[in-house]
Amino acid sequence: MAAPHAIHEEFPNDAGRIHELKVSDARFARLLEDYDAINDQVFGAESRHTPMSDEAETELRRKRAALKDEIARLLAGARG
Repeated sequence: MAAPHAIHEEFPNDAGRIHELKVSDARFARLLEDYDAINDQVFGAESRHTPMSDEAETELRRKRAALKDEIARLLAGARG
């Protein structure tokens, strides 16, 4: 089962753009990899499969939000 908040769920109307940027922009591809890794860690904490402190979970959520914001910025630039 995929973790909630997967990037395709967060940007359901941008699947084509996400794919295009992923294959053409190494930085964007790295952002996606980082987002997926952190999102999986957040899901592990939420599901209690990966015990961690509340502070550590909050920091992961902050990092995930920052990555999502950067991905959104790049997607918006690709639309324009």
